[in-house]
Amino acid sequence: MDSTHWQHLLQKYRAIAVIRCSEVKLGLSMAKAVAQGGMRLIEITWNSEQPAQLISQLRTDLPQCIIGTGTILTLEDLKGAIACGSQFCFTPHVNLSLISAAIEANLPIIPGALTPTEIINAWQGGASCVKVFPAPMVGGASYIKTLQGPLGQIPLIPTGGITLENAKDYLDAGAIAVGLSSDLFPKPLLASQDWTGISQRSSKLNQTLNLT
Repeated sequence: MDSTHWQHLLQKYRAIAVIRCSEVKLGLSMAKAVAQGGMRLIEITWNSEQPAQLISQLRTDLPQCIIGTGTILTLEDLKGAIACGSQFCFTPHVNLSLISAAIEANLPIIPGALTPTEIINAWQGGASCVKVFPAPMVGGASYIKTLQGPLGQIPLIPTGGITLENAKDYLDAGAIAVGLSSDLFPKPLLASQDWTGISQRSSKLNQTLNLT
């Protein structure tokens, strides 16, 4: 998938469900719950339990979704993500070797950056988009809006502390999409395996973002 197609998907779906789990079975249930709620972009972090198996299974079980990975730290991680069928890749940092390797594999890569210098270095290095993490720690949506002046040509995806309540603020501030994790999967709902409740939160998010 090239960067143009990836950015088109982001503009269409606007939100990514970020799943970090300690069991494959749990990860499958989490992913299927958000898909049931209408989300189509799902990230499985590479520090989940057996992430390759989980991603491969979800590619089969959820053909309507785009399944990618995150928390890729090394070239070895990246090779594993590519081998299991990841359709996009997030990293928490800017590593030009990782970016180059992902480009060679035609895999959209979204490195994590925070400062304007890091964001520009990632973009000029060939990143498909840039993850702004952790966005709330530096001003939240207002920080994303401030970046639009000098860096408006760079598609940004804020993550970390994004909620159902503030997600639209980030999009209104200029972000191409947002990534949600803990607020999409509240601990009480996970503990009770309330997959309907999580599906409803996903549906509510789409409604909030005017995607339904």
